[in-house]
Amino acid sequence: MTERLEAEAPGLARAADLLRAGQLVAFPTETVYGLGGDARQGTAVAGIYAAKGRPQFNPLIVHVADMAMAEQVAIFSDQARALAARFWPGPLTLVLPARPEAGISDLVTAGLPTVAVRMPAHPVARARCFWPLAGLWPRPRPTPSGKVSPTEADHVLEGLSGRIAAVVDGGACPVGVESTILGLDPPMLLRPGGVDVETLEEMLGQPLAFGGDAVKPNAPGQLVSHYAPGAAVRLEATNKQPGEIYLGFGPGPEADLTLSAQGNLIEAATKLFAMLRVADKLASARGAATIAIAPIPETGLGRAINDRLRRAAAPRG
Repeated sequence: MTERLEAEAPGLARAADLLRAGQLVAFPTETVYGLGGDARQGTAVAGIYAAKGRPQFNPLIVHVADMAMAEQVAIFSDQARALAARFWPGPLTLVLPARPEAGISDLVTAGLPTVAVRMPAHPVARARCFWPLAGLWPRPRPTPSGKVSPTEADHVLEGLSGRIAAVVDGGACPVGVESTILGLDPPMLLRPGGVDVETLEEMLGQPLAFGGDAVKPNAPGQLVSHYAPGAAVRLEATNKQPGEIYLGFGPGPEADLTLSAQGNLIEAATKLFAMLRVADKLASARGAATIAIAPIPETGLGRAINDRLRRAAAPRG
């Protein structure tokens, strides 16, 4: 049975004990809920893959509590330290050369010489990081791989109850879309997310190239079909057709649900995965085969939202 732990000292202590014992614990970050295990224990990391049905060639993110821990896991250039100083703790993941002596499981890095590292801003996530935690969020989230990311503890339990040891209930995640993943040397956007591209480009003083490999991912969240609800997904929908659930954004035709009636991208990002879940349940209840989604601007957080939606709409194997 999966324990539901409060985000208070006794619950956090229990979560720490479970993690040290090689068990899996889901916990909130400022982006989405992650499923965590000790990144140095191969059996724990394998358990993450097994619980989520996650392809083993898709790397995981190592979550750390502070820079001292981050430096033990990865090799930081001056540029990487500057980015960490600006955006950590927060929704930015850096892909850096891994330190072999750190003892991070090869399953975490998918056998690559690099490791994805992030320092979450959520106090619960950082409290849990007494050692490096391998975490799934990037859709790694605590739902079976390929499904919608969890932004509340109930979402975790819907997908993984009875398959993991515990979930720490820290309430709803405030950002609601996964972290931005950035590779360096040269800088390359591997996944859009909670830190928008424009802000990164301003700091770096250069435009960012877009990278990533959907066949052999070099960072989490790059598989083509990702974040997929049970119903089919139609994007850029300006109206509702028969047999559809219409998910709106901003002013427009009457919608069954909306990401943001005011057209606010921050609100839309926060509600994205929860609304996909609600839309999927509504489609099932009404016998609708498709979720039609209104156009989202390709700017700021809209990039990350559209990235998730395109993966949700991609053909499924």
